[in-house]
Amino acid sequence: MGLDAYAYVAGRKGQYDEYYEKGVWDANSQEIVNPTVTKPREIAYWRKHHDLQDWMRELWLQRDYHKGIADVFNGVELELTWDDIDRLEQDIKSIHENYLYRDHDLEFCRAAKAELFLGARVFYNSSW
Repeated sequence: MGLDAYAYVAGRKGQYDEYYEKGVWDANSQEIVNPTVTKPREIAYWRKHHDLQDWMRELWLQRDYHKGIADVFNGVELELTWDDIDRLEQDIKSIHENYLYRDHDLEFCRAAKAELFLGARVFYNSSW
């Protein structure tokens, strides 16, 4: 197993989990189908990007989202604001140009800001 991380647009917090947990596998389409919940739209996917995971975990800890639950940042839905994305973008730009995920991360920041500008809500989630 490795680290998989996702950024997606959803109408509300919890929509991602609800869609997948209450959905039904459709063998014909080879997808999960849930007629009661809209599927969140993925805007980025990362595989084994531990630096980003650490950055998001620090943001989560700063917000005190972890109060009352384990300090394990796994499967946690974290909503991202414009300021969060802006700070992430600046941090990425300050890293050496040969940083492996740099272009992909900057593209995510651009896409996330566009979604936020349009009034959407952007979330980050990950799974080990």
